[in-house]
Amino acid sequence: MADTTREKIIELADRLIRTKGFNAFSYADISAPLAIKNAAIHYHFPSKADLGISVIDHELERFAAQQRKWAQLPEDEQLKKLSGIFRQRSRQGTICLVGSLTPDYDTLPAPMQQKVQEMCSTLLQWVAQCLEKGRAHGRFDFEGSAEDRALLVMSNLLSSLLFSRALGGNIFGRMSDRMMKDIL
Repeated sequence: MADTTREKIIELADRLIRTKGFNAFSYADISAPLAIKNAAIHYHFPSKADLGISVIDHELERFAAQQRKWAQLPEDEQLKKLSGIFRQRSRQGTICLVGSLTPDYDTLPAPMQQKVQEMCSTLLQWVAQCLEKGRAHGRFDFEGSAEDRALLVMSNLLSSLLFSRALGGNIFGRMSDRMMKDIL
């Protein structure tokens, strides 16, 4: 839970990005629920892009912490842990930051575009490394490069969140379970 005003702003902005989209919220959507003035937000984040970058940085820090926790697990379990994060998002009715920010990529300021690229690259590199190590250890069986398979894995996780949001039901579970069966 957030302790400081800055952390509370980041936490609420994260939720708004995942539910409404970056371009669909304003500082007023943050100031009212937190009972602060817009000036307080501008104090911490002079521009909305600064706030967006901080949200992405916060997500990258959380992901790095998860990676460290998972490092000693077998690769198939690591991938299941990643899928579990997406499953939790599905249950919450939200989507991941990549799924929310990439459709708006061309409308984002250049510094934020760079941060979105960093986030996408970080996720894809980790998944590719996990897949390659898992294949070397006999835990995964798939054809082609680990990088291409990582794109398929991430595309599956992202699209399953979007379909679940629109159609409800257990679409996420069905799609992610099928993906895991296809590579195990």
